[in-house]
Amino acid sequence: MVAAALAWVLIPLLARPTRATPAPEAANLAVLRDQLAELDSDLARGILSPERYEQSKLELERRVLEEARPASAPAGSPVASPRAAVILAAVLPIGAVALYLAVGAPTVLLREPGVKPGPQHEITREQLEGLVAKLAQQVDRSPDDAKGWMLLARSYYVLGRYPEAARAYERAVALAPGDADLLADYADALGVTQGRSLEGKPFELARRALEIDPDHWKALALAGTAAFERKDYRQAVAYWERLQRLVPPDSEIGRSVNASIAEARELGGTKAAAASATGARVTGRVSLAQGLVGKAAPTDTVFIFARAAGGPPMPLAVLRKQVKDLPLEFALDDSMAMAPSLKLSGFSEVIVGARISRSGSATPQSGDLQGLSKPVKVGATGVAVVIDTAVP
Repeated sequence: MVAAALAWVLIPLLARPTRATPAPEAANLAVLRDQLAELDSDLARGILSPERYEQSKLELERRVLEEARPASAPAGSPVASPRAAVILAAVLPIGAVALYLAVGAPTVLLREPGVKPGPQHEITREQLEGLVAKLAQQVDRSPDDAKGWMLLARSYYVLGRYPEAARAYERAVALAPGDADLLADYADALGVTQGRSLEGKPFELARRALEIDPDHWKALALAGTAAFERKDYRQAVAYWERLQRLVPPDSEIGRSVNASIAEARELGGTKAAAASATGARVTGRVSLAQGLVGKAAPTDTVFIFARAAGGPPMPLAVLRKQVKDLPLEFALDDSMAMAPSLKLSGFSEVIVGARISRSGSATPQSGDLQGLSKPVKVGATGVAVVIDTAVP
């Protein structure tokens, strides 16, 4: 049924079928139901005190909500076209599973032949709504619980209560402003509430997510869609090309991204040239100084960036790698821009830098290792960057 739904939605968008994969949430939810039944039995037999019973039941109800939400952040492109399939292909199967958990009977999948279902183990949509209402009361009593607000927002989203989801995401983001996943989810929910448009604040939220994680797939998809909406086709291509490097090229979502890029290039009159064809690029090599090799783990994040010499501090292009990739050859161009108005092609001289972040944050922190080049002309090749100092 999920495959049929995907085909119905995506064939008009891409003329390509989409396959869905099963998710494990149903099995986990069935286990939680059985545990709830055991609690009821223990209370009836006097094994559990009423106070202990209520405490255990509240914890189980919260876990039921966590299992009922999608396994990854729900997303939906606000534009009905090939670019919408970028998100739909990945999210529709998860959304179907979540909806089935809300209104269906997933325990049917786990029953042995001949065993009749017990009505006390079924969780209806009304019960799920009741659990969400209890969670809302709980976070109202604990207004600083960022995880609680996040769970409430995602639960509202699954139930299709988008304005409430957006408000809950707003609270969660206020409590955890450095969470790229939350920012992207908030942008998505807010876009749905304002007529399925990402113009304005949703786009700004997606940009904030990319400042924290330049390779956040959902933020890249949303930012590209927002650029497409305002007919900035070149910037849409730039965002989607970054997304293109993160997904397998032969996958359905990879082909969807390719189709979206082709459409944006055709509409923008740039079909014959990629973003880097302007010549606005800088290439070179990044290495780690021998004396600092033992101070960085192989999986630590390496940010390679270019910023304007004597200009704004925000990077004009960013590439993300790991310490184990060093030394490496790099190429920075307009396709790696973090903002439409700040690109390599808009400046004549840049400083190229590389920073090792133990936390993975795009914001420099004390103890990070870094190296900077001297100012170089845009278009320069063979730029050498040595990571040789620690951020104070």
